[in-house]
Amino acid sequence: MTDTRSPEPPVIGRRAFLAGSAAMTAAATLGLAQRAMASGATPPNIVYIISDDQGWKDVGYRGSDILTPNIDRLAAEGTRMRDFYAQPLCTPSRAALMTGRYPLRYGLQVGVIPSGGVYGLDTEEYLLPQAMKDAGYRTAMVGKWHLGHADTKFWPRSRGFDTFYGALVGEIDHFEHTAHGITDWYRNEDVIEEEGFVTTLFGQEAARVVEAHDGSAPLFLYLAFTAPHTPYQAPDEYLARYAHVEDENRRTYSAMITAMDDEIGRVLAALEAKGMRENTLIVFQSDNGGVTSAAYTGESEVAGTLPADNGPYRDGKGSIYEGGTRVAALMNWPGHVPVGEVTGMMHNVDMLPTLASVAGATLAKSKPLDGMDMWPTIRDGGTSPRTSMVYNIDPTNGTLREGDMKLVWTAALPPRVELYDLAADPGETTNLAEQMPEVVARLQAEVLRLANEMAMPLLIPDSIGIVYSQPPVFAGR
Repeated sequence: MTDTRSPEPPVIGRRAFLAGSAAMTAAATLGLAQRAMASGATPPNIVYIISDDQGWKDVGYRGSDILTPNIDRLAAEGTRMRDFYAQPLCTPSRAALMTGRYPLRYGLQVGVIPSGGVYGLDTEEYLLPQAMKDAGYRTAMVGKWHLGHADTKFWPRSRGFDTFYGALVGEIDHFEHTAHGITDWYRNEDVIEEEGFVTTLFGQEAARVVEAHDGSAPLFLYLAFTAPHTPYQAPDEYLARYAHVEDENRRTYSAMITAMDDEIGRVLAALEAKGMRENTLIVFQSDNGGVTSAAYTGESEVAGTLPADNGPYRDGKGSIYEGGTRVAALMNWPGHVPVGEVTGMMHNVDMLPTLASVAGATLAKSKPLDGMDMWPTIRDGGTSPRTSMVYNIDPTNGTLREGDMKLVWTAALPPRVELYDLAADPGETTNLAEQMPEVVARLQAEVLRLANEMAMPLLIPDSIGIVYSQPPVFAGR
């Protein structure tokens, strides 16, 4: 895919809308690497943990009744990122993390890669594990990939990971390890047959990766759980902890999160036993908001009430409203990340340049970034320097934020324009579009500019090809 974007930062009027560029970030991180080598500093191990479809409020430290003592300890002893954003769906969110670039740049801004999809994350994109590997890290992935499965060129070991254990598609049976009856369970490129609950298996494997690490190079471990994504399934011993919860889906969903938290605890214990904990940066986030609409439960059918809780925020997974895009997130590194909370916009596109800064990795191979280096803000505490953010741009909708003002522009018929002041109205209940036409016009101009740069969503031609290649269906046959 050819990148036709200008390397210059985009602007609205006379001021930059999207901060940062690949050249600036590369220079900064290269300088950090040179300083680190000169001082003899050892780059930290990095463990990046992602949950799958977990609600914003569904962690203990936000007052949930779901038991998450290990996540809560990481939050209590580290930095909580209060206003952290991701894309509203699995594939786009993971792509944004891996590239430091909004999915509109490479065609992953619409939907997720379905089980029958043959496309994947553009192989011309330079990914986070590649940057870590080039910086001298050992790289390992455990868990859910969901960035391309139909061709091995899209698979984790072709994108910078030394080892891979887990699933390639977006949704699997948590006990059978299958998607549509087909086994999706791999060690590196080999299909394997194992028994067990996937969350437990992921935790055990991640702990083994830590235990086997020889320490001659720092470790980058990407641990991507499938919990609490549908289908709602959990072992009996975890369901028993929530026997008091009347709603079946909420009971199972809660059990899945607690099982994941136990496995996070297993990894923490392995780091401590190995003597690695003090020099390990841990990041935790959900990939998007919790599911509140049946349209986004996944490929399995779900009956009953949907169990996720996104707190005060509107809607959930699949939506560009706050409930679909604000997620729980934290960082923890003893002695390096302060105890407290960072406020202000952060987005998971920021994590590539931030981790590169910590690791002393150069991003000279990256295409122009949308992400910003947040490490100085997190290290020193305070407020994010980000003043604007793109939620998503696709052929039917453009949503972005400048300061506290958020534009939601639905261009498909019937068209709709919404403007919200998130400082005064975080629940997005009062549309100010008619009262503030000049703000709407300015933000719409930026949407149009970005739309002109947008790559065609890969899901659209792929889906058309799948539909029109099917044999005819006749009544009674």
